[in-house]
Amino acid sequence: MSEDLESLTARVRACRICIEHPRGRPLPHEPRPVLLPSSKASILLAGQAPGTKVHISGMPFTDASGDRLRSWLGVSGEEFYDTEKFAIVPMGFCFPGQDANGADLPPRRECAPAWRADLMALMPQIDLVLTIGGYAQSWHMGRARGPSLTETVRNWRAIWDAAAGPKVLPLPHPSWRNTGWLKKNPWFEMDLLPFLRSEIRYRIG
Repeated sequence: MSEDLESLTARVRACRICIEHPRGRPLPHEPRPVLLPSSKASILLAGQAPGTKVHISGMPFTDASGDRLRSWLGVSGEEFYDTEKFAIVPMGFCFPGQDANGADLPPRRECAPAWRADLMALMPQIDLVLTIGGYAQSWHMGRARGPSLTETVRNWRAIWDAAAGPKVLPLPHPSWRNTGWLKKNPWFEMDLLPFLRSEIRYRIG
């Protein structure tokens, strides 16, 4: 990791903005920012925010969602956590807490405005961005994002072809809560995933 990126990452990991200067209610627990940026990886995993298990482990995607995501990508755990292959920078760095139904809250609104542009500027080698969920798609895709996640992901070929900078592939969140979505949209596993795995293998060897 470059010195500048290492310094910025240390600042992010020490961040307490959602406690000391929150936009809305403060974070309901101690912050524990989780991210794995890289100055060498060509692939960026832009997810949503850590869940409870990731908050405990301090490592991204150490949960059932991570198992499913690694299956989608066709990579081993060793490959997934190799920062020469993948950078993992979610939209929210800390576990945001849960709502009354036990679902994770949206990413904290403080994170992306405070840190994301600077982090991306220090990772110019990224040439493939996997936008996982609507929040990442809004940030990284702008007007290319459709009116719904389903329409955005369904339009993946046009989004891929139109990308002027790093290539972008939109993905649903790999949460097991989305199992119903996968059953309703079999084209995702039949069409998008083989293409995704081919692109990943091309880049990481």
